[in-house]
Amino acid sequence: MNIVITEKDIKKINDCLDKLVSTSMAHSVLLIDRSGQLIAHEGNTPELDIISLSALTAANFGATAEIARMLGEEEFTLLFHKGKCENVYFSAIGEHVIMVTLFDDKTSLGLIRLQINKIIDELSKILSSIFEKGRLKPGEPIRSS
Repeated sequence: MNIVITEKDIKKINDCLDKLVSTSMAHSVLLIDRSGQLIAHEGNTPELDIISLSALTAANFGATAEIARMLGEEEFTLLFHKGKCENVYFSAIGEHVIMVTLFDDKTSLGLIRLQINKIIDELSKILSSIFEKGRLKPGEPIRSS
């Protein structure tokens, strides 16, 4: 089964992502499905291959889910990678979507987490509405129109 994301849905999603970028001081935010397909992104990523980042993020999340199961957890719903200058914060949104937030060392992790927590409910409602219409099965890729 394919999920169709309308232009109206994409606008709502992009508004949420834009709000997150502007309030958190993140460089950019990507929304991807669990198979690694890019759904939407906002922010400044001119030198970044976001398609590859999306695929690698999904693989990273998949591997981490297996580690969680080995440890008796259902899943780890967030991941954080800190680099010397750049950081990545991954958040699961429901069963189907991962939000990837990219930010530098000048931005506080606390601010990122606070702003993600403020926006995640709104984004979850938008995505739930999309999935309910299409009845997406776990692991099935999302398609946008």
